[in-house]
Amino acid sequence: MSAVAARLGDGRLHLQHGPIDLIVEAFGAPGEVECAYGQAISRFGDILPRLVDELAILRLPAGEVRPLLHGPVARRMADAVWPHRAVYITPMAAVAGAVADEMLQALVRGRALDKAYVNDGGDIAFHLAPGHELRAGIFVAALDGMTRLTADRPVRGIATSGWGGRSFSLGIADSVTVLARTAAAADAAATIIANAVNVDHPAIERRPAGELDPDSDLGNLPVTVAVGRLAPALIDEALDRGADEAHRLRVAGHIDGAALSLQGRWRIEAATILEGACAV
Repeated sequence: MSAVAARLGDGRLHLQHGPIDLIVEAFGAPGEVECAYGQAISRFGDILPRLVDELAILRLPAGEVRPLLHGPVARRMADAVWPHRAVYITPMAAVAGAVADEMLQALVRGRALDKAYVNDGGDIAFHLAPGHELRAGIFVAALDGMTRLTADRPVRGIATSGWGGRSFSLGIADSVTVLARTAAAADAAATIIANAVNVDHPAIERRPAGELDPDSDLGNLPVTVAVGRLAPALIDEALDRGADEAHRLRVAGHIDGAALSLQGRWRIEAATILEGACAV
């Protein structure tokens, strides 16, 4: 299957190749935007083939020695998970964010854009020129709010993980949304925090990842496939574990903030992550 590029009705750029599905939007002078889109299209074609070439290494857990990788997206993935190598994590935990980061770099290189973003299935890398901002919505069962992303903040990536998302999770979070310096860093951290939102209970069903997907990078680790109704005390216990991990990562400088949700309850690490948040 070849890479496909198309313009949506509202002018945004849609790029798709196998499992990679991107929405790209740039803001600025029309000529600059068109050149930026052309650069993104040119860069996109070999993203997936280069990843496939190194997939066997990317599926291995991070260890004491950094893997020898050649592709720029693969290197971004490995760099993003390296701070978390004390627990089981593979570079695949950062693949969506790393693709978004790489494509954003191609989009903005040499261009005078006010702002831009690359959205890879909800993991987003963005560019902001001085004086400009973006607003991103965080909408989950327990929380509705907006985060204001400004050029003077170090945040340039946002990612979400949870047991019902595109990838397997060891935890039971409905969602964990993370802000970080890059989308790859946010992607890896969201995985780590979502895994930490966890308790043991008969209402939680888990199965070995390899039974669900023989190619999974998680091997036979038990991943969550269903979460029944839990008592409020258990929900709070699980969220507190995730919030502790989010706090540790923020203090260490790996993330800017996180919002965690489970069955109508939530936690926020760093009060500035949301504006106008309300419980529903």
